[in-house]
Amino acid sequence: MQLSKENLKHIESKPGLQIPDEKLFNLPEKVLQFGTGVLLRGLPDYFIDKANRQGVFNGRVVIVKSTGGTGEKFARQNGLYTVCVRGLANGIEVKEDIINASVSRVLAAKTAWAEILECAHNPEMTIVLSNTTEVGIQYVEENVFSGVPESFPGKLLAFLYERYKAFNGDTTKGMVIVPTELITDNGDTLKRIMLQLAAYNNLEVDFITWLTECNTFCNSLVDRIVPGKPSGADMEALEAALGYTDAHLTMSEPFCLWAIQGDDKVKEVLSFHKADDAVKIAPDITLFKELKLRILNGTHTFNCGLAYLCGFELTREAVGDAYYSVFSKKLMQQISNAIPYDIDEDVKAAFAKDTFERFCNPFINHQWQSITAQYTSKMRMRNMPLLQQHYKVYNNVPQYMAVGFAGYLLYMKSTKSGDGFYGSRNGALYEINDDAAAYFYDLWANNDADAVVDAVLSNEVLWETSLAALPGFAEAVKVYMKSISEKGALQTVASLLQ
Repeated sequence: MQLSKENLKHIESKPGLQIPDEKLFNLPEKVLQFGTGVLLRGLPDYFIDKANRQGVFNGRVVIVKSTGGTGEKFARQNGLYTVCVRGLANGIEVKEDIINASVSRVLAAKTAWAEILECAHNPEMTIVLSNTTEVGIQYVEENVFSGVPESFPGKLLAFLYERYKAFNGDTTKGMVIVPTELITDNGDTLKRIMLQLAAYNNLEVDFITWLTECNTFCNSLVDRIVPGKPSGADMEALEAALGYTDAHLTMSEPFCLWAIQGDDKVKEVLSFHKADDAVKIAPDITLFKELKLRILNGTHTFNCGLAYLCGFELTREAVGDAYYSVFSKKLMQQISNAIPYDIDEDVKAAFAKDTFERFCNPFINHQWQSITAQYTSKMRMRNMPLLQQHYKVYNNVPQYMAVGFAGYLLYMKSTKSGDGFYGSRNGALYEINDDAAAYFYDLWANNDADAVVDAVLSNEVLWETSLAALPGFAEAVKVYMKSISEKGALQTVASLLQ
């Protein structure tokens, strides 16, 4: 039996399974969402559905599908999908299955652009959400009125211009726009691109004034591990327990955070925040950004290549190891001490505790290899400020960061096959997904290990600073690289602890 509105009455009610009430399908459309991905379904749409069940928000989501294909698969399930929450919270196992009824329609931009623009005429639609990946928020010079715009900002500009015309420039008909793409100041960046694109399209001054003054672009930060649906036997067992099949089933950890920069007006429009205190709306979200970016993401980035070279596939395997678990905690503490923002120590300690528990989640298959995607840009954005702050405060080598950086350089050592670059672990190849892969391939092909370290650390294009200027850091990285190459990564970690 496939999940659908019609089949809800046939689904057996079980402990931990939340089945939507029929009345939720009659709620008005209030949100236009660009993106169908699991992060949006597992976080923003999760909060909206939760609020609807509590009678707080009372609105549904129209999803714009910008990539290939149609919304037919979603339509077959009437927009329904299951969020399966699995993990630990304060040491207690969490197991919840929620049939989400927040999605009203999924419209493919290529085939239903007129319907998408018609949504601009809906006075109750006051919110725009997006997650079009980091490359989605980019300026593309295009005529946004010649067919379907190519870029996400182009689509959004065309939509807002349609709304401006539909309501004759009514100052009360602006929207609250919350991008969730993982880039710094995502709302400000999107607004800047929109204004640049409006100028390119020679849009009138009155519209640009309306766009600027009547619409609110919110910087936001999302944090939840949402790996999507499991595969093979795990998926079969899950669907057997649920009693139905679900093409869009989404696994998720219990932890969730959505920090949105906004004022009381934003709170009023985004009323779903009342349903869960994990939605944080505040004038300044730097605190949440620094905690996530450094303690969670920074630890992931210093760890991922090293842990993978140790032989671990999943995060929980690494933190389940007697040596690597201690290393990870010490690394996390070193990172916490180097956050370049004033945060109460108890707040940092609590976030670190939750983060380590998330690493241990026995139900989520969070792969180190997936975390290495765009390794170099992550290392620059997340960890360069940590290195610099550590030296500013302590003026010595951060040993745990140094061994993590050594693991990164060895992970990036590759061979080339066709257009791809591949590293080797115990004789097995792994693909390197990094825009800097060609740079590292050439570097390793023409230099010994010590020269690679010197070249990389002095490359100011990569880091926007010279890491070679950090006293003792190059020497430490060289020592750890040699140890990893000769003794192995896990033995190097164990030796460091001893």
